[in-house]
Amino acid sequence: MTAKKTTARIQRPPAEQLYADELAQLAKSDKGPVPPGWRLSMKAVMQFIGGGPGIRRKIVCAPSLVERAMVTLASNRALLLVGEPGTAKSLLSELLAAAVCGTSTLTIQGSAATTEDQIKYGWNYALLLNEGPSHRALVPSPLYRALREGRIVRFEEITRCPPEVQDGLLSILSERLLMVPELAEDNAVFAVPGFNLIATANTRDRGVNEMSAALKRRFSFETVFPIADYDEELALVRSELARLLAQDQLAVTPQDDVLEVLVTTFRELRTGLDKDGNAGERLSTVVSTAEAVSVAHAVALRGHYLRGDAGQPGDIVEALAGAAAKDNPEDLKKIRRYIEQRASRRKGEHWQAFHAARHLLPE
Repeated sequence: MTAKKTTARIQRPPAEQLYADELAQLAKSDKGPVPPGWRLSMKAVMQFIGGGPGIRRKIVCAPSLVERAMVTLASNRALLLVGEPGTAKSLLSELLAAAVCGTSTLTIQGSAATTEDQIKYGWNYALLLNEGPSHRALVPSPLYRALREGRIVRFEEITRCPPEVQDGLLSILSERLLMVPELAEDNAVFAVPGFNLIATANTRDRGVNEMSAALKRRFSFETVFPIADYDEELALVRSELARLLAQDQLAVTPQDDVLEVLVTTFRELRTGLDKDGNAGERLSTVVSTAEAVSVAHAVALRGHYLRGDAGQPGDIVEALAGAAAKDNPEDLKKIRRYIEQRASRRKGEHWQAFHAARHLLPE
């Protein structure tokens, strides 16, 4: 089955499948020096992420951030991407892993329920009871596989894990070695060239389980910032929405006026400032670019399936209540005041329609 046919049958294809043609094109023309264990040179990885001839730009961030991240991954230090929720830390992690080692699916999801065996290895207990500890009974974790195969392992939301679980990485990142003491022989897994780890932590939750100083020393920290430029954010929302709708096999073309209302509203509720620098209210919850893409997708689906159009400004009002007013009831009041005060002063039918739909907000 071809990559395109496989991708069409997956709800959320990994980057190595979604951009398989681009990766193949870059590998074919790549003339730069390739770090040990990598599939592409750093220049080719940079082009894959930042765009170039025949390669689409996949993320909006400073090129220097990507350069520093690549250098870290080629060294003996792990990479930690920190930033506000929704700033595409996970996307950058996925793109780097796909380009460097050809797979982005060796992933550990950090949570309060994450245990040490999910990070290192587990056991098939039927086989364990029947024949004792053996390689056949061992269940390798994504980290175990990454060490053995020389790949990148991704650790999402590392600071959501208990500190004692986090510190299970200390010896692995220092010695590049994972011991399996239960096995009588052949019980050391040595890192193959190309192995490294990319972790993410959002700045709002980073202190939930603060990393130990010893573990911090084994990481290089890089901060991923929200998109500063309005036009770049609008273009990103438009392109990501087009990709999602194509994946849904919907021939829908959202109106630029609707996307303008959406992106402007999200930026002003995120920063508390309008385009002219006038101060307003800022939401306590996250109103990121990722959330804006999700809302734009919901608006387009609502219009297509319920009315047969491409979405209307009023649809944004209803979507905002679920996307931006999650934790704090005061946020809903702030959204209402924003629509009543700022939106009412904006010119254009799309802004007036947005203002007229304020009654759709729940009380």
